[in-house]
Amino acid sequence: MARSWTRRGEWIETVLPAKPTEKKADPDLDTVGYSDETIPADQAGSDNSLSAAASPTPEALAAAALGVPDKLARRLLHAGEVQVRGGRARLRLRPDEALGFEPVWTEDGLEALYEDDFCLVVHKPAGMPVHPDGGAKRLTLANVVAAHYQMNGEACAVHHVHRLDEYTSGPVLYAKGEFARLALDAQMRDKAIGRVYLALAEGKVPRNLRVIDAPIGRDRHHNSRRRVSPGGQEALTRVELVQTLRNGQASLVRLTLETGRTHQIRVHMAHAGYPLIGDTLYGGSDDLLQRQALHGESLKLEHPFTGEKIEVADPLPTELQSLLDRLT
Repeated sequence: MARSWTRRGEWIETVLPAKPTEKKADPDLDTVGYSDETIPADQAGSDNSLSAAASPTPEALAAAALGVPDKLARRLLHAGEVQVRGGRARLRLRPDEALGFEPVWTEDGLEALYEDDFCLVVHKPAGMPVHPDGGAKRLTLANVVAAHYQMNGEACAVHHVHRLDEYTSGPVLYAKGEFARLALDAQMRDKAIGRVYLALAEGKVPRNLRVIDAPIGRDRHHNSRRRVSPGGQEALTRVELVQTLRNGQASLVRLTLETGRTHQIRVHMAHAGYPLIGDTLYGGSDDLLQRQALHGESLKLEHPFTGEKIEVADPLPTELQSLLDRLT
């Protein structure tokens, strides 16, 4: 059963696991056992910090058991922001933060696909950037997420864990609070967040095209483009033919990213000879669609607090579903 929690303002309350997870890198956190007494915040001081403790305190053990990263745990313990009573713990994991982006309300609002006290997954429509790029002021997903937080009384920084191209639709994951940011950013670095896409490609993609493993680098002749280059960064895309369309004129494919390079799917499919419909930057035609026919189908992650496996689906938007229907 996944661990549950209760949010009380800036604090998270939860039942402690029967045995804390051992953290070999820090001997102060490597002992099992809890106290039945709560150490009040005003008595915490240096005695409650990991560096000063002669033996691990119940609070230090609780932080380790709940998977709080060492650096964050030290700060929480020093400030008395981990408290234990019996088999329960309270941690101040959601202190108020500035949003970081101007909240902007839109008529369509925000489509939240999943949300709790640690994570938010939202649908990004095609044509909306994830965040400002320093150019002309435009509406971005960050502004809309900031408005969503403000409306719901969420005082936390708008922090996207990954990005999508401006004209790619699909789910985008946001982390709420430092604990979630550290955990989810680590999952991205470790390639533990699964991202699956659907695309409409030109031509008849063969069933035996299963993997495109080709490094990607900048195109020195075009600032916006990327290209397959021997000196580029490692890039691997897994390909699955879902359906051949119009007697081989087009194909519906499912693509799974093992790496996350800029324009990776678009570059790899064009390199293989099957550019995405609408992707004029990489050789596709825009006769049927005025943007690349690429959509994030699903997102898989491990919940930063509970460890539960979460999969969030995002159905094809209307314009791509209509195009698929016309080609079928």
